Amino acid sequence: MEPENCLAHYHDGKLEFWSPSQTPENGRLLVSKVLSIPHDDIIVHLKRAGGGFGRRLTNDYMVEAGAIAKQVGVPVKLLWTREDDFHHDHYRPAGYHFLKGGLDSSGKLVAWRNHFVSFGEGDKFAPSAGIAGNQFPGTFLPDFFFGASLMPLGIPTYALRAPGTNAYSWVFQSFTDELAHAAGKDPVEFRLDLLSAPRVPSASPSSNPGDVDLDASRMQGVLKLVTEKSGWGKRTLPKGSALGVAFQFAHRGYFAEVVDLSVDPKKKIKVNKIWVAGDVGSQIINPINAENQVRGAVIEGLSSVMSYEITIDGGRAVQSNFHEYPPIRMNQMPTEIEVHFLKTDNPPTGLGEPALPPVLPALCNAIFAATGERVRSLPLSKHGYSWA
Repeated sequence: MEPENCLAHYHDGKLEFWSPSQTPENGRLLVSKVLSIPHDDIIVHLKRAGGGFGRRLTNDYMVEAGAIAKQVGVPVKLLWTREDDFHHDHYRPAGYHFLKGGLDSSGKLVAWRNHFVSFGEGDKFAPSAGIAGNQFPGTFLPDFFFGASLMPLGIPTYALRAPGTNAYSWVFQSFTDELAHAAGKDPVEFRLDLLSAPRVPSASPSSNPGDVDLDASRMQGVLKLVTEKSGWGKRTLPKGSALGVAFQFAHRGYFAEVVDLSVDPKKKIKVNKIWVAGDVGSQIINPINAENQVRGAVIEGLSSVMSYEITIDGGRAVQSNFHEYPPIRMNQMPTEIEVHFLKTDNPPTGLGEPALPPVLPALCNAIFAATGERVRSLPLSKHGYSWA
């Protein structure tokens, strides 16, 4: 979470960096291009320090430190202030979805329409704004449409932890929940039924050859596990309390989450407990760190759902520090985040991203179950909600 920083030293025609970059080779290429220094004369010592969360995929801070170091010829330590960081960031792109769904007489989902409005120019999305056509439920319905309208922004956008899915998982899983209730079906059973549907080819598959489509059996596995561990449908909850569920396939990880919360008449939310079930393959190499990664992702998601918002005025971010962009505090945390891993025979995959997205829709679905109010825009603070 610390602001952008690195150390640069220009000497003997070479530019040397000590940097926490997430993409050090891209940093070398960018510095070479901007500062006209041969690529082989740029040395990067990668420092595994602090958190990146997507901001350190870009290397503008390296260019800045390198430019100063090249001018002065002595080692330069660059450390942005928090205000620098807020005002010169690469922001998660906003989006607006206009959704329609069709149910048959038995309550089965048979049609899905989504008109997505976000940032970009022509048919090219702004960085981290795009959505692939095979996103759930894209290959589970023969009558499925996804279309997009893009508008230029002029503000840099880029990755935030679990890029892409950190925004649209909330949309798709919230709308899926709405459809389940409209069908008069249990939200878990509705999802399991949909995951059992025959697959159809995507009308607009991802252009990234590294992308992998969702494996329905693996998602069913984590969904069944999290409902079992949470006692879904088997517990009587007091008035004003409820459970909400959601899942997401993101960055090759399968995660389902259940949130137990209560909402008082003043719209104060207390999250009592969160259950998480994940499938990241056959091996959990470091179990303690794996659980910490999941809990950290869930906590970050709780901050996003309640109060994280950047507003732009005159081309500049209004918020300047955490007093205007408040993360969840220790005394607002759930008592427990219970983590379970479903080990499968699949190759192990990463864990830094995929546990974050489902907590946003799971929490909002629980709010609906407790109050009858649907949340269709974030953050929750804009609707009068706050942590208890």
